[in-house]
This record gives sequence, C-alpha cells and structure tokens, in this order.
Amino acid sequence: MLALALAASALLAGCGGQKQQAAGGAAQVKAMKVLQQDTPVVSEYAGQIAGKDEVKVQSKVSGRVVEKYFHGGDFVQAGQPLYRIDSRQYESAVLQAQATLAQSQATLANAQTDLGRDQELLASDAISEQQVTTQQANVNAYSAAAAANQALLQKAQQDLSDTVVYAPMSGQVSVDDVAIGTFATAGNTNLVTIGTTDPVFVTFSISETEYLKFRNIQQMQSGSGNGITVAIKLSDGTTYPLDGRIVQADRALTQNSGTLTVKALFGNPDGLLLPGMFARVKLTGETVPNAILVPQRAVQQLLDKTFVMVVGADGKSEARKIELGQQVGSYYIVKSGLSAEDTVIVEGLSSLTEGKDLAVTMVTPEDMGFSLDEDTTPYDTMTSSDASSGSES
Repeated sequence: MLALALAASALLAGCGGQKQQAAGGAAQVKAMKVLQQDTPVVSEYAGQIAGKDEVKVQSKVSGRVVEKYFHGGDFVQAGQPLYRIDSRQYESAVLQAQATLAQSQATLANAQTDLGRDQELLASDAISEQQVTTQQANVNAYSAAAAANQALLQKAQQDLSDTVVYAPMSGQVSVDDVAIGTFATAGNTNLVTIGTTDPVFVTFSISETEYLKFRNIQQMQSGSGNGITVAIKLSDGTTYPLDGRIVQADRALTQNSGTLTVKALFGNPDGLLLPGMFARVKLTGETVPNAILVPQRAVQQLLDKTFVMVVGADGKSEARKIELGQQVGSYYIVKSGLSAEDTVIVEGLSSLTEGKDLAVTMVTPEDMGFSLDEDTTPYDTMTSSDASSGSES
C-alpha cells in the first residue's frame, strides 16, 4: 500500500511539471519583415453609369397614337419614324387653311384690278387722288391678310407633318414606350426615351480635400504625360478593360455634402456598361514614396487604439501602436509607429499577449498570399447607391 501511494504521488508530480512547462513555453507564431517601397495609391469612389446623351421624345402635336414603328430596346437612327399621331383633324385644318388663303388671294386680286383702273382714271382727272389712295390702302390690307393666311397654311401643313414623330438622335430606345391608343399631349407626354450607349459617363463625387490633391497631381504631372488614370470595377468584382478620362466637373461643391460632382467618359463599344449600373471608380496617379506597408491581418484594434505585435530584440512579443494610412491590396500604409527594420507577427495572434517568448517562423508575402493588387471580391450594389460618398484604398 505504501509503495502504491508513493508511485501515484510521483506520477501526479510528473504530470504537473509537464503542464507547467507547456504553459511557460514559447508561443508559436509566423512573422515577416515590414515592406518599404514606393507605393501607388488607388482612391475609390461610388459611381453610377449614365448615358452621354439622353432625350425624352415628345410629340409636337396632340392626338391619339395610331401607329408605332419600333420595339422597346431597339437601336434607331436619327430621322427614323417612331410614332404616328391621328392626322385627320390636321388634314382638315390644311384644307381649311388652303380655302381661306385662296379666298384672300382672290380678294387681293380684285382689289389690285380696281387699283389699276382707278390709277388710269386719276391720270385723266376722272376721279380724285383720295379715292386712289383709299384703294391702295385696301390692296395693302388684302395683301397682308393673304400673307397671314399663307402663314396659317404653312402652320397647318407643319402640324400635319408633325403627326409623324421622328427620332431626334441615333441611340437605343427604352422599353417604357407608350402603347398605341395613348393620347399624347403636345410637349407634355413622354413617348419614349432615346439614349446613346457609346461612350457613357460615370458620375461620382469627391471631397474638397481630394479635389485639391488631384488638382495638384494633375498640374505636377501635366508635362510628363502621366495624368490621373480612371478605371472602374463592376459589381461582380471585375475591372472594366478600358480606362476612362475625367471630362467634366461641377462648377461648385454641393451645399449639403460639400462634395464635387465629377464625370468620367468611358468607351463602351460592346455595350457592357448600361445606364443606371453602379461601379467603383478608381483614380490612380498618387504615389507614396518609401511607404511602410504592413499586412492587414497583422493589424489589431482595441477601443480607439490601433496596434500590431512585433518581434522584439529580446525575442519576446511587443505591442506597437501605429497610425494607418490608405489600404493597398492586402496591406495598410503605416504613417507612424513602424520602421523598415521591424518584424510583425501575422499569424498566432489570437491569444498572444505582450512580453511572451516567441518561437518565430519567418514567412514571405507569397507564403501568406499577400498582394498589393486590389481586391476583386464582388461587392453589394445596394451599398453603392450613395454615389456622393467616397473612400480611398
């Protein structure tokens, strides 16, 4: 019995010693050197695609639509007939104007004949000069009436011609076109919308500070030919293959948000970009020289403090407070708190505390899948509806 008790005591002491040794052992972590290099920065903003030119087609005359010569979504050419308005009342108006003009022209012709006769009688002193003057005034009045009736005829003929509604420009028609039988009011009823699809605008907003920054970049690089590059990322995460250029900027900042509305022009030969689509606008042109880069997964936040764990000179973990700049791919630019000589811990952070002995495995960005390239993860277009908000990455 005594021998068994001594053996059990020895076994428990051994287990306790093993646990104590494991608890006091070095923490297994992976770490890598901080990167330092010239880093291009991409600024991203929520944008929306719009047609470069868009026209709401309206009829110049009122009446019921009796014919339609296209289908919704068709591409049409400028001058192509789109609708025909009931023309019967306008045909009657032309006939009436023609009859009125003919009557006024006949009255004018009679007055001119009488004037000629009166002028002959005046030459032989058969009538007074006052009578000739009166007849001349009548001729002038009848001539003016005939001219007015001629204008009314031209107006009636133009109204009749306007019963056929033509495409004012080449482009694609919308699918919300009115149906046959709709009563169109002149200058009020929108029959259909026509818009161009190549090129297209991408509209987005930038802050006052960003406007001044990009203006300075543009001025500094104007002589080198390296201006600001504009690209867009679509909602499925893909980058549109053609770059654009900024062509328009509003004359003033909006009062509510203090942002400046900007338009970039993009070619759209394949019709991939549709008006109304959301996109992430990417402006490239700014480069941060000798930027300190730290992987995103190494960054931790506690309340209002941002820090990383670094491998200290004594091989122990050390918390280092940092100030972050823009996000670039898998990294953050660090404004302060780190140097190019620091080694940051990128894996094994979940239960790591400061002052812990470390068993460090050095890794490379390639080992961890880190990259300076942008994220191509699809984004939720519902969060992009506010085109007035911008962010930098």
